[in-house]
Amino acid sequence: MSPVRSGSTLLRSVLNAHPDLHAPHELHVRRLTVEFGTSLAEKAMEALGHNRADLEHLLWDRVLHRELVRSGKKYIVDKTPANAFAHERIAACWPDARYVFLLRHPASIAASWHEASPDKRTPEEAALDALRYMKAVERARKALPGLTVRYEELTAEPETTCRRICEFLGVDWTPQMLRYGTPDVVTKGLGDWKDKIRSGAVQPGRDLPSEEEVPEPLRAMCRTWEYLP
Repeated sequence: MSPVRSGSTLLRSVLNAHPDLHAPHELHVRRLTVEFGTSLAEKAMEALGHNRADLEHLLWDRVLHRELVRSGKKYIVDKTPANAFAHERIAACWPDARYVFLLRHPASIAASWHEASPDKRTPEEAALDALRYMKAVERARKALPGLTVRYEELTAEPETTCRRICEFLGVDWTPQMLRYGTPDVVTKGLGDWKDKIRSGAVQPGRDLPSEEEVPEPLRAMCRTWEYLP
């Protein structure tokens, strides 16, 4: 569970380098929907005890299962940022899921979100749009058990951070996570696609913004996430 532009593609690339973890590009499974087509089909599913949400959960799970089987690994990771908006349904679909909450300085998220599409949103619009994701992640973080990881920790102390994640997930630490190679998918809309992620290794993050550089709409979230006093 992470906001946009929080380093989730880096984290998923690191996790995907683990022999037991398959972390593909953003899957957006929550956008896959089911339609009955006819009232008879709806009645038939009702007779089996299924509503539309149940059937969508079956579809989502089947998609992930096929991808996991194809990978030959033990566990699958989905890092789609918009998942935070549907954390209740995701928890209902996968009651045994383990959650890693990835945080980053809100002002850095907003700046990166603007830089990703400067012709699409102004810095002010980017801050407000990114804040929607941050609030959704915070709601999920309050509702679900999990491990909180910071982008700044991942880039400054990658081995220590990865060891902590592995311990939480119940898998062995492996050094190959730190040199993940070129991500298998580098496409805008399915994750980060810029040069830093193409390097194949964890790179230092940008300098943290000063308190004066933090936009007013983001100050409360900065305090909630302990980036400001």
